Amino acid sequence: MEEVLVNKFTTQAGGVWAEVVLNRPERKNAITGPLGIGLAESINALNADDQVQAIMLRGEGGAFCSGLDLGAFNATPEPDWLADFQTIWRGAHKALFQCNKPIVGAMQRYAINGGAALAVACDYLVVGEQSFVQVGEVQIGMAAPYNLAWLNLRYSEAVIAEVVLLGDRLNGADMLRLGLANQSVDDDQVLQTATAICERFADFPSGAPAKIKQGMRARLGQTADQWFDLHTAATAGTRVKPQSMK
Repeated sequence: MEEVLVNKFTTQAGGVWAEVVLNRPERKNAITGPLGIGLAESINALNADDQVQAIMLRGEGGAFCSGLDLGAFNATPEPDWLADFQTIWRGAHKALFQCNKPIVGAMQRYAINGGAALAVACDYLVVGEQSFVQVGEVQIGMAAPYNLAWLNLRYSEAVIAEVVLLGDRLNGADMLRLGLANQSVDDDQVLQTATAICERFADFPSGAPAKIKQGMRARLGQTADQWFDLHTAATAGTRVKPQSMK
């Protein structure tokens, strides 16, 4: 089974948008090496597709992403991809960082730790009122470089502190209050709302959303690797072996 799926859609006006679907519903779309590879390949391919104006990122089966698949990471024998996972996961985040197309997150139920980083990476995030995000690495002594990198890209230190220092769950209302989410809607309306936003992007003049996003990111003046290396170095020395949340 493909761990990441891509679907393209055409609006009535002829605009094109696509969705990237984390496709491990039996594991709540938990992260593995193959999922990271599939995510990078899918985002890079859609970014190179001149027809596509926007990308929706969502999880299959009614949940966004539960974080690292601890069973896979601790399996015996070790999976072939384990030794390369840091490179794989960097590649996925580089693809998201370098994507010129607006990425609309449709966050259902929850986005936890590594899954939270994917939600925060979205340019526009729609969440369910009963859903929650949790950047809980502090509670288990793990590094959180990608969560911190995306949060530092978008938010103030005060907001970041509320998200990461205690590592508690933040529901839809909390996310809206902090600016992590652009919209918080009834849980059964998340996909419909995110779809409507993607359709709006798709029907804008060709290339306009990409040009605006490039202008937004121009202020940074750093490559993806430079930005992520900064946060990887800052969190060096924290425990990195995946463990379950207490």
